[in-house]
This record gives sequence, C-alpha cells and structure tokens, in this order.
Amino acid sequence: MSTETSLVGIATERGITTLTLDSPANRNALSAPLVTELADALSACGKDPGVRAVVLGHTGATFSAGADLKAPPGPYAFVELLRQIVALPKPVVGVVDGHARAGGLGILGACDIVLASEGSDFALTEVRIGVAPAVISLTLLPKLEPRAAARHYLTGERFGTAQARAMGLVTAGTEELDAILDGLRGASPQGLREAKRLVTAKVLETFERDAEELVQLSASLFASAEAREGMTAFLERRDPTWRL
Repeated sequence: MSTETSLVGIATERGITTLTLDSPANRNALSAPLVTELADALSACGKDPGVRAVVLGHTGATFSAGADLKAPPGPYAFVELLRQIVALPKPVVGVVDGHARAGGLGILGACDIVLASEGSDFALTEVRIGVAPAVISLTLLPKLEPRAAARHYLTGERFGTAQARAMGLVTAGTEELDAILDGLRGASPQGLREAKRLVTAKVLETFERDAEELVQLSASLFASAEAREGMTAFLERRDPTWRL
C-alpha cells in the first residue's frame, strides 16, 4: 500500500498491478530511494500469483528524467533494476505520456511492451553532460535500430513518438493499452512466463556478457572532470565549457 512519502504508487485491478513513478517534483528522476522502492514493488509483483502483468507509468509530465544527479543510485543497483524488469516472470508494460530522458529510456528498453502518447518525446542526453549511455545500453542496443541508436546516442537530440516507434523503443500508442491488457488477462500465467523467457533471452545474455564492463565505464565517466563540468553546468542552467 502506498504511503504519503512513497515514490512509487501501487494499485491492482483484475490481475494488473500498476506501479506509478510518483516523484514529479524532480521529474521522477532515478534517485537511490526511488530505485529501491521500485525494485521492492517489482519483486512483490513477481512473487504474487494474483498478478498477471505489471504496468509501469508515471505522474506529472515526465516518465523519468534519468539519474538523479543529487542522489543517484549506485550503478550496480540500477543494473539490477533493469535486469529485474527484463527477468520478471510477468510482462511489464511501460506507459509514457510526456517526456523520457536518459536512464528513463533504459527502463523503457527493459519493458516488454512500451506505449507512448502522440505528444511524448524522448532523448538520450548523456553526451551533453560529459558521459555516455553506458549501463542503459544493456536494454537499448539489443532492441534499437542501429542507425537510429547511433544518431541519438551521439547527438542527444529530442525525438517524438513516431521516431521512437520506428527505431524500436515504443511498441504502440497509449490508445492500445486496454486491448493489450485484455490480451494479457486472457493469457495463461505459464504461457506468459515462458513466452517472456523466449523474447528476453538475448537481452539477458547482454547482462551476463557486458554488465560489469559497462558499470566500470559508467563509473569512470561520472568521475571525470568533463562530467563534473557537465553536471555542474546542467544544475546551474548554463552551457558547459565545451559548447561551440
């Protein structure tokens, strides 16, 4: 049950548990407390035989702004959250109605199905603060069209829902949510579990092969002088020194 201080709302209806990122004051940034709370909620859903599927949504105008630069989770904790979503024995449906940035896209990449409203927008903004989309590559690169991934990894540009669908980040529009949930409610728990195992096997292989290397890369980048300048510039709302 949610409390006044909860960062993740929890509601269940007809076998579908909706987990709602509920920290709109910082645009649902991925702080250490939010990541811990979301991981705990997902674990409970995975163990509950009454939960057929999970919907992951948000309050406010932003699904997630990415890592909370003031209270970031440890890289291993974030990797484990991504792995948990991918390996959860229940389908996870991400729903975006607004903005998603950086690590928020990593969470969407971990989801089995992603729905986004027509006016939503996305960006991989890491390069603009002196780092790279390292850890989230575990869930994004196995799914994204390579040319589109290269463009958006390198430029940090914003892109809309139509582009997100074409590149493999988004499955469909939010108007299809009811039909998708009806389909999940009609599927057997065993069938869903084993079907999900099939479609996530390749992604889980990337965790086994690449997670440690990407965690180390992320840590070294965040500890660098360029990243310190990038994060300071972001928090001070100014251009970083490398801006031409």
